[in-house]
Amino acid sequence: MRRALSLLAALALLAPAAAVAQPPGGIDRPTNENALSPIELGGALYAANCSTCHGIAGRGIYTRSARGGSSNVHGQGPRLQGVGALAADFYLRTGYMPLGHPEEQPKRGKVFFNERELRSLITYVASLGTGPPIPTPHPERGNLRQGMELFTSHCAGCHQIVAQGGVATGARVPPLDEATATQVAEAVRIGPYLMPRFSEKQITPAQLNSLVRYVLFTHHPPDRGGWGIGNLGPFPEGMVTWLLAAIVLIATCMAIGKRLKDK
Repeated sequence: MRRALSLLAALALLAPAAAVAQPPGGIDRPTNENALSPIELGGALYAANCSTCHGIAGRGIYTRSARGGSSNVHGQGPRLQGVGALAADFYLRTGYMPLGHPEEQPKRGKVFFNERELRSLITYVASLGTGPPIPTPHPERGNLRQGMELFTSHCAGCHQIVAQGGVATGARVPPLDEATATQVAEAVRIGPYLMPRFSEKQITPAQLNSLVRYVLFTHHPPDRGGWGIGNLGPFPEGMVTWLLAAIVLIATCMAIGKRLKDK
């Protein structure tokens, strides 16, 4: 079965003129897409849009190519054999992939594939080797307090305690306000880009439920103190404090100056 899938990808690479059309979004699609089975569609989409960097059948490409492929990308991507549906689902549904350049940091963006194409691509990547499936977290079973403790210990150093992102050495840390429960669980297990990967020994499935629940909680936190100031943490509150202090200081200086002038 695996040889057949590899052959499918290779054939699609060798005959692009008969199979693809270039839409405005930069994705190559088969012209006979509706006639293809899910696995055939996934193989064709992979060959046209992913193999430039990840190689035929997900073998990976570890040297830059002088000849550009899809969207003029010049290759150099890790192997996908064994990553399973989990990694493919995360990177495709967040818009992290495909990249415009192999050396740029993946970031959340527009998802160019439709739902059928996504399922087909994910199925194809999962078929390249034995790998983890897409997780099904249950945040309703989690404990919010435990989730906050776990997030504080493992995540807040980069993402901030309110999950609004930040900057780390060599990377921009994204906010998590658009992350779904599944995407949070996937990111914990695969460790995208510079993020560390956490195994089930480090964060158990039950703990993961709590962690996911806390991240979802940060999407719409309660403003018990009144104005949330964007819920960005202590930084905006400090800015407002300094602004009020500056106003008070200026007013004090003006009052003192007026009193000295009157004398």
